[in-house]
Amino acid sequence: MLHIVVMAGGAGTRFWPESRAARPKQLLPLAGQRTMLQMAVDRLGALGGKENLWILTGAALIEAVRKQLPKLSASHVIGEPCKRDTAPCIGLAALLLSQKDPQATMVVMPADQVIQPDDKFQQSILAAAALVDQNPQRIVTFGIKPTYPATTFGYIERGEALSTAERMEHPHPSPLPRGEGTEPQRVFHVSHFREKPPANVAQEYVASGRFYWNSGIFVWKAATILQALEQRQPEMLARLRTIDAAWAKPDSQEVFAHEFAAIKGISIDYAVMEHAADVAVIEAPFTWDDVGTWEAVARLADADGKGNTVAGRHLAIDTAGSIIRTDEHHLVVTVGVNDLIVVHTPDATLVANRHDEESIRKIVKMLEEQGWTEYL
Repeated sequence: MLHIVVMAGGAGTRFWPESRAARPKQLLPLAGQRTMLQMAVDRLGALGGKENLWILTGAALIEAVRKQLPKLSASHVIGEPCKRDTAPCIGLAALLLSQKDPQATMVVMPADQVIQPDDKFQQSILAAAALVDQNPQRIVTFGIKPTYPATTFGYIERGEALSTAERMEHPHPSPLPRGEGTEPQRVFHVSHFREKPPANVAQEYVASGRFYWNSGIFVWKAATILQALEQRQPEMLARLRTIDAAWAKPDSQEVFAHEFAAIKGISIDYAVMEHAADVAVIEAPFTWDDVGTWEAVARLADADGKGNTVAGRHLAIDTAGSIIRTDEHHLVVTVGVNDLIVVHTPDATLVANRHDEESIRKIVKMLEEQGWTEYL
């Protein structure tokens, strides 16, 4: 059975002051009327039934997530007691899924991406599941054809195309409506995973035509990823197994908190993907954006004739290339400025250079140092 795991535990510090500890970016409507989490679930369509959809988030966000996804079973929202990166999150999900379905195929995806159109995304997921069914040891990911030399994304270097003999002749059983089967996919062996590159290297990657942006979306058998963690991260997996064994017991939360905190955080890329022997990449037929900065929000919205991206009530005088976010009850006026980010919230306002977004990440740390926790 196909199970969907949505990772929704990020802090979204680059989106301060809109993103806060109690309402981080995945719970905000940054790219439309629905929140990022709701959009992630919406795009699954029939693939995301309530019995096979799981949300991994922070313990403090459990109630907020359940409120945004009221049709989802409460037991399918898992709250981590502390942040430990993606590998422990995925390992725990694999163990919990295996309790219900030892043959489970997992789709792992972040909550904070914008992907269109939904039908091509769903078809690609089914194609990936078919490749995994054909070879249960295979890991499948999705590569995004780069449109510019991004330095904020990881890259995937593709190798040879998968031969016909390596590919499934018949699609994975599809819950999509009749007539909406999977389309042919371009599939390659993965040669290497590359970290976020400097600008000159990113330009070389894009010019070569062999590189994709790393989407961070994976499909694999739960048993396969657990086997990989056993080989690469045995201490982590042992603690996760202790959590899993106590899951239905009275002291489950105490065990969860103690064992999870003792795990050394590591990403799934470092823990598994860079060492895996059989990884295939599907060239994504869908558009994709990793909504990681205010600049990404601007890319997804319509700009006015002066290049301003505006949400809320704004009066512009000699203003160009700026990102303005407020609400309909608070007017922001900008005069004689260019390339600003202005974000107004009820208790904090950000004014920043649009081309220095990296500095926004420092704000949260500085607020912590000042003891101004009411703004976090």
